[in-house]
Amino acid sequence: MFGKLGDMMGRIKEMKEKAEEVKQALEQTRISSEGAGGDIKIEMNGNRKLLSLQIAPGLQHGDTKVLEEQLLLSFNKAVAQADKVFEEEMKKAAGGILPGL
Repeated sequence: MFGKLGDMMGRIKEMKEKAEEVKQALEQTRISSEGAGGDIKIEMNGNRKLLSLQIAPGLQHGDTKVLEEQLLLSFNKAVAQADKVFEEEMKKAAGGILPGL
């Protein structure tokens, strides 16, 4: 009985270590997203941290409400892309330790 528990504890420890490695790798992964026809550019890393936000000069003098809406759409698109990359990397990491995940 303790053998199985020990194996499980070892796998959990290995999984935690692998998850930390993946998080560190995702810190270096860059995801770029554009909105408003390319006038808004967002870059974030695989851990969903916003790295840069660029707004074309033509949008900076327009309707604030439209700009806010476009920023929200662009940001949420970038977050969705980062979420997908994050989930794929975590599945890869867990699959090697706990098959079937």
